[in-house]
Amino acid sequence: MTTTYVATELNPHADALFEDGIRRIRASVGEHQLLIGGRWRSGGGPAIEERNPGRLSEVLGSFEHATERDVAAAVAAARAAHPGWRSTPVARRVAALEQAAAGIAARAGDFAAALSLEVGKNRVESMGEVDEAVELIAYYARQAAAGFEIELEVPSADCTNRSVLRPFGVFGVVAPFNFPLALVLGPAVAAMLAGNCVVAKPSPTTSLVAVMLGRVLTEAGLPDGVFNLVTGGDDTGRALVESQGIDGIVFTGSYAVGQRIAAQFAVDRGYARPCIIEMGGKNAAIVTAGADLEIAAEGITRSAFGLSGQKCSACSRVLVDESVHDALLDRLVERTLRWRVCDPCDRESRLGPLHTAAAYARYQSSVAQAVRDGEVAVGGATLRDAQQLDGYYVEPTIVTGLPRDHRLIREEQFVPLLSVERVDSLDSAIARANDQIYGLTAGVFSSDPQEVQQFLENIEAGTLFVNRAGGATSGGWPGQQSYAGWKGSGSTGRGALGPRYVEQFLREQGHNIVDVGTS
Repeated sequence: MTTTYVATELNPHADALFEDGIRRIRASVGEHQLLIGGRWRSGGGPAIEERNPGRLSEVLGSFEHATERDVAAAVAAARAAHPGWRSTPVARRVAALEQAAAGIAARAGDFAAALSLEVGKNRVESMGEVDEAVELIAYYARQAAAGFEIELEVPSADCTNRSVLRPFGVFGVVAPFNFPLALVLGPAVAAMLAGNCVVAKPSPTTSLVAVMLGRVLTEAGLPDGVFNLVTGGDDTGRALVESQGIDGIVFTGSYAVGQRIAAQFAVDRGYARPCIIEMGGKNAAIVTAGADLEIAAEGITRSAFGLSGQKCSACSRVLVDESVHDALLDRLVERTLRWRVCDPCDRESRLGPLHTAAAYARYQSSVAQAVRDGEVAVGGATLRDAQQLDGYYVEPTIVTGLPRDHRLIREEQFVPLLSVERVDSLDSAIARANDQIYGLTAGVFSSDPQEVQQFLENIEAGTLFVNRAGGATSGGWPGQQSYAGWKGSGSTGRGALGPRYVEQFLREQGHNIVDVGTS
């Protein structure tokens, strides 16, 4: 369903699946264990209680807190399973994971309901993430099925030369809260298709979806220990990253933590281990004088306010030619006022809550700074008390007039706050968009092919969008976008959802063979 992320409502069948899923998930609240070596077992730390950020009085479950010893056991189980999984033919690996995809699709309503309850994303985005997860398996499976060997040139007829890709061994996957299905499943599936085993650690606030995924993977017939799941807090994540038993890591999260992990993986063993890191962005949309302002306003607000701005690809800056600044701002404000903020499980919801109390406080602080140093064009209010909403609800907000070096312009906030900035030329817009540490996504709105080409050739970001009403800087689909982070947004330059992703979980080996015959 490649239109999911540009839709604003579900079809009746998907809507019914979601409603049934909400009922089942709310009726099955309980205690959840760790998955280690194919067995569900208790952890050594105090259990972690999860609550719905849209209804803080609602408990979603209790999850085991894996200690360093539990993590070590999971890594050991993965290492023990690796020789058998490495030698499993690719076709059998593909078949097992395709079976898992079928299991996710069969439970689409349940997965989507859990995403809405845990994360706070509306039902359209939740169903979209489930669709994406299913397609991720299919897309990465096609990459694996194409094979990992290439014949090379030979110096003589009695030689055989080939390039062969081999798995590393065991990968750790540390995932964030905002896409707890796609960002656990995507790297884990890629690693497993490549012949590696996995220890996954989800966010402590979104462990339910990860547990559901673990159940589907075991039901699909993966051998014990190929996929292991350790839930817990930051200490659990640190234990996984620091484990000498893992051969590579996938981390999605903050720039500061990602940089520390990258440095650690460069030296800890005396040689660099693969470190696949995505560290967010400060993503700009550029609007030129000749742009279609209706399309621009639609695409910008979708990217700025979807999931309350809590996407690494969210649009948080608009650099607009001064000749159309006021006209664009009017359209942005008008569209922002259409966003219905309410319980994300409601059919009418476009905007759910922020995910945590820390994000709620960060929003309030950011708005206060915007009022002090610029002007709030629309929004700026918290809604939890004003409307008796039992959750971290806030208004989508647009700010103008901030100084160009202001922290709200330079630092990722992960809240629904959009800064609109005047520029006098496309050159200036590109220079200002590039003058930052991040380089994840960027967008441009222009009717001039030369301006578009100038943008494509000079912007410093890994994923670019042109005249996209469905999302100025956000929205991806396996095989249609490749989310490669440049500069401080990524470590490898090869993106998830793209055609080169699975290769990152393999290392090259050259086989140079001379046929000496038989006697």
